[in-house]
Amino acid sequence: MVLDDMLKWVSLAEVRKRNGGSDPRVATCRGKLQNKRSKLNQEINKELRLRAGAENLFKATTNRKLKETVALELSFVNSNLQLLKEQLAELNSSVELYQGDSPEPVMPMIPLGLKETKEIDFREPFKDFILEHYSEDGTNYEDAIAELMDLRQAMRTPHRDATGVALLFQYYNQLYFVERRFFPPDRSLGIYFEWYDSLTGVPSCQRTVAFEKACVLFNIAALYTQLGAKQDRLTAKGLDAAVDNFLRAAGTFTYVHENFTNAPSMDLAPHMLDMLVQLMLAQARECLFEKLELQSRDKRDVDVSLDLAQEAAQVSEVYCSVQTLISVSAVRDYVPYSWLSLVQVKREHYAALAHYHSAAGLLAKDLDSLSSRTKQALQLLHRDLDPRTALDMSQPHDDHERKLLGRAHLRGALMLHDEAERLLRMCRELRNKKALAQVLSRSRDETTTMYSNHTEQIDDFSEILDPPHIHASTKFQLSLTPPDFAQLRVEDLFKGLGPVAIFSAKHHWTAPRCVQLHRGDGEVGFGFSVRGDSPVIIAGVDHGSLAHFGGMKEGDFIVSIGDKDVKWALHEEVVRLIKDAGDSLSLKLVTPMDRNYLKQPSSSSQSSTHSKSSTSSQPSPSNTTSSHKRLTWNPFRRQRERETSFNLILR
Repeated sequence: MVLDDMLKWVSLAEVRKRNGGSDPRVATCRGKLQNKRSKLNQEINKELRLRAGAENLFKATTNRKLKETVALELSFVNSNLQLLKEQLAELNSSVELYQGDSPEPVMPMIPLGLKETKEIDFREPFKDFILEHYSEDGTNYEDAIAELMDLRQAMRTPHRDATGVALLFQYYNQLYFVERRFFPPDRSLGIYFEWYDSLTGVPSCQRTVAFEKACVLFNIAALYTQLGAKQDRLTAKGLDAAVDNFLRAAGTFTYVHENFTNAPSMDLAPHMLDMLVQLMLAQARECLFEKLELQSRDKRDVDVSLDLAQEAAQVSEVYCSVQTLISVSAVRDYVPYSWLSLVQVKREHYAALAHYHSAAGLLAKDLDSLSSRTKQALQLLHRDLDPRTALDMSQPHDDHERKLLGRAHLRGALMLHDEAERLLRMCRELRNKKALAQVLSRSRDETTTMYSNHTEQIDDFSEILDPPHIHASTKFQLSLTPPDFAQLRVEDLFKGLGPVAIFSAKHHWTAPRCVQLHRGDGEVGFGFSVRGDSPVIIAGVDHGSLAHFGGMKEGDFIVSIGDKDVKWALHEEVVRLIKDAGDSLSLKLVTPMDRNYLKQPSSSSQSSTHSKSSTSSQPSPSNTTSSHKRLTWNPFRRQRERETSFNLILR
């Protein structure tokens, strides 16, 4: 038994590696984290089942002593659940494992862990459905089913890079065909998709492919957040890549929000998705601010300092909006406390940087040397004056006021730095984030140094007044990047069943029937005409003809000619095969049951089918074939339909 388990583990590892998934035997830090999360998800699921059973017993029993015993057991289960969820929240707060390797400390970002799912065996349900619905032998599609299962197995452990994103997109695009092939709208195949919530570990289960799609898209967005967090943000290239990944994550979360609103998982709830979108936008804007700081580090004039001040105020304001969304009751109870604490720390930190850069611009030059553009920028910087503050100057009138205003901003920055460090100390998880503590300490030291360099003994009551509010503004316009499903086109694994627009789970047709037509001496034709492509349709059947007595009907689909499958064949190929058959023609036909796919031909059409030409007639204004609209139910057609008659002897 142990050997069998080991062989199964190795085979699964090879499958994942072959399809682009990561090898679970490689014990990376992220892999260990995901394994711990998976085990916690299973334990939470077990405790939830125990609690559900205990609650049902508590409601059903009338024995007082038994009720007390069950109530005690429920308290233990709830206590265990709380501990497990706290452990999961602590794992979700392990943001440092997803950060890039940087020689200098940088502000950590918030990435998301991937949702976990159970393995699914599609073999028997799909083979049964192929036999029942498509009237084909399901064993002919065992390789296709195995490839689908291998692909799903691999996407459970994607690489944390572009290949991992491509793998998830590949599986998602394949679900387009799988849903249409095997999931009819009127009944269930008994296949359940079970996924664990990435934040709470609570399992959710649905029979719809839509739920599977929503979870895969969530993992695509989560993977983007991890890719954004791992970038080297000490370089402009790394910052650009981080912004791109965070905007892609925000666009994907938005797409899930707009298209999959009924998913039961908490991390797919509308309020949660709103918060995640805003969080990604905040982190993208934070990276843009860091890029502006990086590019102006060597040469930073007054105007750039004032721009930095407004950009920092904008970042602080966006994180304030994120904090508001996290504080909503539908979100607060499910988000790790460390996320909320980090958002609060960033809000205070960037507000402090806004005051710091304002002071750096004000204290850099004398008032007389400032340009009119800079003076106007100063007025815009302080246009949102707080009437409750006594220091209500929006623009200094002399150097004394300039220094007074600059020192006020430095004092405001120091108070906000103190608040950021206090919030850090209050969160147990954040206290262990060394890089975060170093970033806050370094920023506070820079502000303290500048304040010490500009301290003057001035007997002025205004020295103790608060600085004016800094108006938040930005020069960067962010646009969400929706998921690009066309970036990785896939081939339908079950293409052999025919064009998915017709041969799908929602359409119905009769079982295939064989028609044998043998033309004897003196008989001038088979008595039918065909039209269209993929599949070719019986356009008309002459009364009293061989086709009529053979059981052919107008609107039938030709699925094979002889031993050749023609469900995907074009009009010209089918015509050629019928001609090559000579006087003995063997067809396999199916009759659609859902609707009349072929309009009733007019009298002019009937006369055109009895022309002396046995080749395809070209569409013309007088031909009924050209007057018919293209069949909207078959998107695989690329040209106007043609009609060919087999009423005369074919030569």
